[in-house]
Parts: sequence; C-alpha cells; structure tokens
Amino acid sequence: LNTGKSIVNLRQGLETRNGKVVNQIGSTYPIIDNKRVVGAIELGNFININYKDKNNKKNNVNIFKKKIRYAKNGTCYCLDDIITQNTKMVDIKKQIERCGNTDSTVLIQGSTGTGKELVAQSIHNCSKRKEKPFVSQNCGAIPESLFESILFGTTKGSFTGAEEKDGLFKIAEGGTLFLDEINSLSVECQIKLLRAIEERRIRKIGSSAEHSTNVRIIIATNEDLNKLVKEKRMREDFYFRLSVVKIELPDLCERKDDIELLSNYFIERYNEEFGLNLRYISEDVLKVFKSYSWPGNVRELRNVIEASFNKTMDDKIKVNDLPEWVKKCIFIPHFEVSINKTMEHGLKEFMKNCEKNIILEAYEKCNNNLSMTARQLKISRQLLKYKIDSYN
Repeated sequence: LNTGKSIVNLRQGLETRNGKVVNQIGSTYPIIDNKRVVGAIELGNFININYKDKNNKKNNVNIFKKKIRYAKNGTCYCLDDIITQNTKMVDIKKQIERCGNTDSTVLIQGSTGTGKELVAQSIHNCSKRKEKPFVSQNCGAIPESLFESILFGTTKGSFTGAEEKDGLFKIAEGGTLFLDEINSLSVECQIKLLRAIEERRIRKIGSSAEHSTNVRIIIATNEDLNKLVKEKRMREDFYFRLSVVKIELPDLCERKDDIELLSNYFIERYNEEFGLNLRYISEDVLKVFKSYSWPGNVRELRNVIEASFNKTMDDKIKVNDLPEWVKKCIFIPHFEVSINKTMEHGLKEFMKNCEKNIILEAYEKCNNNLSMTARQLKISRQLLKYKIDSYN
C-alpha cells in the first residue's frame, strides 16, 4: 500500500488463535486506479506438499486444509496420505475404499512402522461414519486390571475412588474404535471384548444396566494371529470374529519401488516444515535405501529423512548425511550382492566396483576435498585424482 510494488513468494509464519504457527507462502499485488494505489490483494498457499506419482505427475496434498477438515473426528490421515505406486499397496487402497462402505470388523496386520493407524483412519474417513469420532487405543498400554473400566466405563462408587466415567465404546459412539496391538490382550480380556463386539452391548463397572453400542471395530496387530491361536494365546472364536476383513500390509523392503517416491514426499514435507529447499536424495543414497532392510519400515524412512535434514549442508541428501545406524549397514548388503555377481563379471570387475565405492564414500565424507580424501585413504593425491578420473 505504501510503495505500490508487488511482493512475490514471501514466506511467513502465521499464528492461529490456539498459538499454533502455520507456514504460508504469499504474494501481494497493488490495486492501482489512475496511477493511485487504492488497495491490495494477497494470494496465499498454506503448507502444500508436492510429490510425484509413477507417471512423474505432480500431486498436491494440502495438509492445512485437510487437518481442518478431519480435526473434528479425531483423525489426521485419509486415503490420499497412503503414498504408493506399488501394485500390492494400490490394491490395498482399493480394498480400503470397498470396506469403507460396510460396518464389518477389520483386522490390519503388519510390522511396526508399516502404517496400520494410517490405514485405520483412512477406512474411517472413507466410511459413512466419518463425521463421528475416531478413537484409538494401544492395548499394550492397558493394564489387565483396568481393561474393563477403560473400554466400558465406570459408575461412581463402584470401587474406592471410582467416578462416573464413560469408556472408549461410549466415547466412540457412532464412529470407529481402533484397537492396536490386540495381540497383547490376555485370554480373559479377549472374552469380554468378544462379547461386546458380538452383542453390541456394554455394561459399565458397578452398573446393572446394559446399553447398546453402535461402534465399528478396527483391530491391528504386529504378530501373526494364526500363530497366537496355535500357541493358545488367542481364542479361536475371537480370531474368527476379528478377521471378517483382513488387510496385510507389506514391509517396506517388499515395496522398494515406493522408496524413492516416499523419500521425495518426506523431503517436500520437511522442506515446508523447516523452511528449507532440499531437492532430492543422491543416487548413492537411493542405492543404499534400496539395499537396506528397513526394520522400522516407512516410519524409519521418515525418521532417516528428518535426521538427514538436520545434518546436510547441501541441496541434496548424501551418504554422509545419513544416520550412523544406516551407514553401518551400507556395504554389507552391497558386498553380498556383489559376491553373487562375481561369477558373472569376474574378480577384476568385482574389485574395481569395491574400490570405486570406497573412494566415493570417502570423497563425500571429506566434502569432495581431494587432499583430505587422499590422506584418509593413505594414498597420494595424484593417484587419487587418477583413480577418480579413470572411474569417471
């Protein structure tokens, strides 16, 4: 308004009335009438995350708008948050859409970090219950003595210090109750939960009255429930009732075609969150990611990208920026793969590849400083230069 000049792509932090800071990239333009500034108009984008799908087409997910939309029901994820081009995961997304139209009990089975709660929230937000609450509870965090009171509620005076309190079934009325780590429940607790699911009726501790309940149940486990049944750690009727719809999530090492896509997604996410401008992961890092076993799955990949953001001084993530626990595993899988290919290419080619990888790692670790790299490898600078040139 004062200068009559446009302000383009200004990054700002806007504080909401709840004290939360929201990032905005805005452009402001003057409105001019007869050479006089009479006003201004501002266009703002809030926390946009861009990622590329398998067709290299950009997709936009507006986190700010999405969180406002779903905050009322207790979720922050929807189907669009499942970032994938893997065939099996695409089929799982279709299955989520289908079972979102029913009220059947769903069993989600997958290792730690594969995204079980993300899937559970997506089912809820694909269903007719999406306007109602989504309530999540980790069963491994419930002491057996408190199981009934937490799930079904208590009446005042039912035991010393007891207050009138609703349980999770009541809190989730009309919506979805998500019970994670169901494998940690004792057989006695399984019987009580099975009755509530079968009869759709609950009774508070200390009360003689039963109440009907309208809640969809979604269960998750990181163990094979068939195995628990065989070991008598889970009742067979409980297992059959839970697994009406079964979704098995693959480990990240089984969906390596998603690693680059997910990495780019997390890079864009942390660019917005930290106000940085990293562009991509290096080719060497991608090779490391595809050879690494990822015991923590997608959650571990996300943490590795975030950790690398706090270390890199470049516009890309390099091998030297990775956390130590990943770097320690770098050459083990590569060496095993190379051994298998020795018969194809011969010992000479195998040794050249090993030497090339060692030089590359040392060169990156020394920030591409030739003299420092030569000292670390205990060879002359001239020999190092010759090897770098010969390996192109």
